[in-house]
Amino acid sequence: MSGPNLYGPRDQNRRSWNAVVGAHDSHRGGLADFLKAGGSTLFPEELGLLGDLSGKTVVHLQCNSGGDSLSLARLGAEVTGVDLSDRAVRSARRLSERSGVPARFIHADVYDWLAETVRGEGCFDAVFASYGVVCWMPDLTSWAGGIAGVLGPGGRFVLVDFHPAAEIFDDVWNLTRDYPSGGEQLLLEEGVGDYVADSGGGLTPAGYAEGVGGFENPEPCYLFRWGLGEVVTALAGAGLKIMAFEEYPYSNGERHFTRMRELPGRRMVPPEDVPALPLMYGLRAERDVTPSRPRH
Repeated sequence: MSGPNLYGPRDQNRRSWNAVVGAHDSHRGGLADFLKAGGSTLFPEELGLLGDLSGKTVVHLQCNSGGDSLSLARLGAEVTGVDLSDRAVRSARRLSERSGVPARFIHADVYDWLAETVRGEGCFDAVFASYGVVCWMPDLTSWAGGIAGVLGPGGRFVLVDFHPAAEIFDDVWNLTRDYPSGGEQLLLEEGVGDYVADSGGGLTPAGYAEGVGGFENPEPCYLFRWGLGEVVTALAGAGLKIMAFEEYPYSNGERHFTRMRELPGRRMVPPEDVPALPLMYGLRAERDVTPSRPRH
């Protein structure tokens, strides 16, 4: 995982994420007070797959600005958040301080952190990642192996992500692209966008603030196009047992396409003239309970 063909795109992605953090945070009005009062940014799908986290150690990969991480901590978990963006990690730490909800946030490339944590014999009861996860991974085998390596015996990995079937459409529902496969690298000249603003409140349960308007990212980014079967195969190949798998005909919070309709619970569905299709999926995978190494 040390070749420039992998680290070059990932470093550029860090710059693109750093550029957009301020815009995203500007729309999350009152989030610290919301969390302090017991609010949560998590959706029912994540909560159902995660199960009881009371007293559990949880690592949240690609934690961004920390709202979901602190919501996990609110469930009684001891949470560590890891993210590529140093600005997002600083924002997460400030949010933890302002809300009074404790969590540890680490600035690191996910691959590097997983490799170092495995070498250090670190173990977690659960690993969590959600919404825009797999598309940033240039190597699924190393990713899945790292996740399996940091889980303790019986530990669980929960992933909720956008369904690759939706990637065959452009933003006005025209069929324009092949189904994702092989980790095809895709350059987005426009970089990471202000999807928090575009959600129109769908991603801001604490309340939506107008914040930054008309954001344009000066830093491009790279995505990697994987099919759903490739994700499941990578996790199974790492020795994780798939315990639950769900597909959802809606998208939580985000409006990826024009004319999306909002249902109760901030669920976004296609317009009435577009057939239902999976826009999101969730899975829970578990490591075997038989320990292969001592737990610390």
